[in-house]
Amino acid sequence: MQVDYIVVGIGLAGISFCEQLRTNNKSFVVFDNSSQQSSSVAGGLYNPVVLKRFTGVWKSKEQLGLALPMYAKLEEEFNVKLDYKIPVYRKFASTEEQNNWFTALDKPTLSEYLSEEIVKNRNNAIEAQYGFGEVLKAGRIDVKMLIDTYKNYLKKEKTLFTEGFDYSLLNINDSSIKYKSIEAKHIVFAEGFGVTKNPFFKDLPLVPAKGELLIIHAPELKIDFVLKSGVFLIPLGNDRYVVGATYEWKDLTNNTSVKAKEELLKKLKKLITCEFEIINQVAGIRPTVKDRRPLVGIHSNYKNVFVLNGLGTRGVMIGPYVAKQLYDYIENNIPLDKEIDISRFN
Repeated sequence: MQVDYIVVGIGLAGISFCEQLRTNNKSFVVFDNSSQQSSSVAGGLYNPVVLKRFTGVWKSKEQLGLALPMYAKLEEEFNVKLDYKIPVYRKFASTEEQNNWFTALDKPTLSEYLSEEIVKNRNNAIEAQYGFGEVLKAGRIDVKMLIDTYKNYLKKEKTLFTEGFDYSLLNINDSSIKYKSIEAKHIVFAEGFGVTKNPFFKDLPLVPAKGELLIIHAPELKIDFVLKSGVFLIPLGNDRYVVGATYEWKDLTNNTSVKAKEELLKKLKKLITCEFEIINQVAGIRPTVKDRRPLVGIHSNYKNVFVLNGLGTRGVMIGPYVAKQLYDYIENNIPLDKEIDISRFN
């Protein structure tokens, strides 16, 4: 079999890159053994504002300009619902935070994303005496639906290999990549945390961070917005909500923990007063980077081996942006954004 690309990993990074390939009529195959769960357990929120400090997310306008049309295209093609437009309410803890919000409103990069009015709390199930600030142009991508739907599409196309990738079987020369019976022009590793075992890119400064979420059922809460305080509270419909997320750097398994559950419950009970039931708890390993920028680029020795990784906690926004950066770099010789190029660590 001859193809233009081999893609390893089909989380948010892999899907975003495959969409670049499909848009440009490039042939490809994908290897994914479902060992990495960071994308599948992601909250899926896209939000252009860093709500801890009321600052803009890095290149949010460019990211949303690529991401939202991609999800809309997939919705139409596969006849599924992926993008749920929903505002984000940031709970104010004091009048000082209210003042900081209005100061942020004056910044050109934030003015279109922050509401000028303080939203008063009228929900008896929420503790918020100082009200909320409303973030506009936010929403949630159903990441699990996205990944499941995309995998089913690849299976029908007979382009998905549901097996682990054996690096020792990869033969690289100047003009092609050979792996088992497949010959390709390029290979892109989009493995998330799995890249730490990849002999070609294992020395990149990836910082694995385990994250855990709770799914709760809270019939009395009745909110139609994302609520942010000590935790995010994201509506899923049918009185179900995602509560997240935690950060853990030592226990890097996909197993859920009592410690994370207790941490989330402690913060949740400071936010809401109504009864709720925990119906699930999930965990996954995020591929984060110390400078909070993705890891994108070419191998130092092999000119047809590439990496697309380090999307961190904002994968639904940043994935399509970095995927286009990498595609344009490979196919059109357009330099990568210096902030994401792995050469910055040389």
